[in-house]
Amino acid sequence: MPTYVYAITGADHPLHLNTLQGVGDPPSPLRTVTTGDIAAVVSDAPDGLRAKRRDVLAHEGVLEALMADGATLPMRFGLLGADDGKVAEALERDSDAYRARLGELDGHVEYNLKAARDEQDLLREILTESEEIRQLNERTRSGAAPQDERIALGELVAAKVAERHSAQAEETMRGLLPTVARVARAEPGTSHFLNVSFLVPSQATDAFVRAVQQEADRQGEASTFTLTGPLPPYSFV
Repeated sequence: MPTYVYAITGADHPLHLNTLQGVGDPPSPLRTVTTGDIAAVVSDAPDGLRAKRRDVLAHEGVLEALMADGATLPMRFGLLGADDGKVAEALERDSDAYRARLGELDGHVEYNLKAARDEQDLLREILTESEEIRQLNERTRSGAAPQDERIALGELVAAKVAERHSAQAEETMRGLLPTVARVARAEPGTSHFLNVSFLVPSQATDAFVRAVQQEADRQGEASTFTLTGPLPPYSFV
């Protein structure tokens, strides 16, 4: 039977597994696979495992409990090994890397921040500051602009939006970096100018949240900040 892997910890982690429930219905009992000073928290993998709410919550519950008791490398939902023996081989093969990463994550949590700028507010600012764009926009709205000018307007606006988003993202990061250990940036997409995960020392979480709130207040109502956390440090495993 395949082995479901929840997390990797040090073998000296308290590992209070008797109080936790694994995935599956009925829940699979948890156990450890240990190699030297590294351990994997695992269970049997139920047949037909899917990302159902019950199982996702069970997975997250195991991770949260393990993290509360010590350094933990959380695995994504659904990670399987062929069996306990293959999991042990993986632990043995990459034990140095796991050990180093556990040291980095010990006493840290993850927060994710997504930030967006109101589109209409940004466009008004661009029109106010760019004479060329303002004139092209007026010609387009009046119907006097030929197709090539309409295309040029779209390209100019897109370039300015990207430029402003990049500048606002870097300005935001400067205000937050002093309170964090590491960052992992992701593609923000079209509706946000920033999508970044922060690895934050547990004792600095209050200071980090305050810094995010101060930055949101400074940027005003035209910007929307969405902070999620504390989370298992998935982005830094």
